[in-house]
Amino acid sequence: MPPAYVKPYVKRQKNDVADAEAICEAVTRANMRFVPTKTPEQPSVLMLHRTRHLFIRQQTSVINAIRAHLAEFGIVAPVGRRGVEELLTVVADPNDKRVSDVARACLVALGSQLLSLKKQILHFDRMIMVWHRSNATSKRLNYIPGVGPLLATALVSSIADPTAFRSGRDFSAWIGLVPKQHSSGGKDRLGSISKQGDRYLRSLFVVGALSVIRYAKLHGTKHRPWLTALLARRPTKVAAIALANKLARMAWTMMAKGERYRQPAALAA
Repeated sequence: MPPAYVKPYVKRQKNDVADAEAICEAVTRANMRFVPTKTPEQPSVLMLHRTRHLFIRQQTSVINAIRAHLAEFGIVAPVGRRGVEELLTVVADPNDKRVSDVARACLVALGSQLLSLKKQILHFDRMIMVWHRSNATSKRLNYIPGVGPLLATALVSSIADPTAFRSGRDFSAWIGLVPKQHSSGGKDRLGSISKQGDRYLRSLFVVGALSVIRYAKLHGTKHRPWLTALLARRPTKVAAIALANKLARMAWTMMAKGERYRQPAALAA
């Protein structure tokens, strides 16, 4: 059972006896939700994703540090990969007197750390791709627009039993892609998305939705009438959340029912 659902049944102090009593009380509730048990392989793939995500955050931190340190010497480069490469070229040049020897030694260490992180991230990407190609469900999910091998493997490794959710709406709510409710007295009040649930999956769905929108803007949206109408009346980021919700429901249907992705009639024509 999720600990957050057991917590309301703890009476006063937190100790082993009170926790055990709360668990016994919670398990008797007819509407209590239970956490399905994952296979040994699923946590391993999730660990691979989390380690990769940690290294990406560290890579961003190292890049920001290199940019900030060199900016102190008046050396600034454009945003992006080429800009970082220009800065590392300056660091590697001992004849460039704009950087002192002490600062250069620190920056060389940061550069080597950045190179090591990039190699590790590339290695993890290859491992994820190998696992993706060996899993039938992950390969089926890859056909959904905006869902690549990264999101497909994360979904398969995170969801032990898709049928534990009653519908795709419940699944998208679990990820946190539905509006937050503050309703009372029969009046519905909906706010921004709840952001509850799995933050990693939610971020991947939003990035995938933004990629679909970006492609549609470049190549035309006439084949996606629903997305076209949505972008006409809502900002891009709001449309991305709505599209991410739709992609999550499609992914649940394919996982729970074992179906393959079917293109909409507008695209198939």
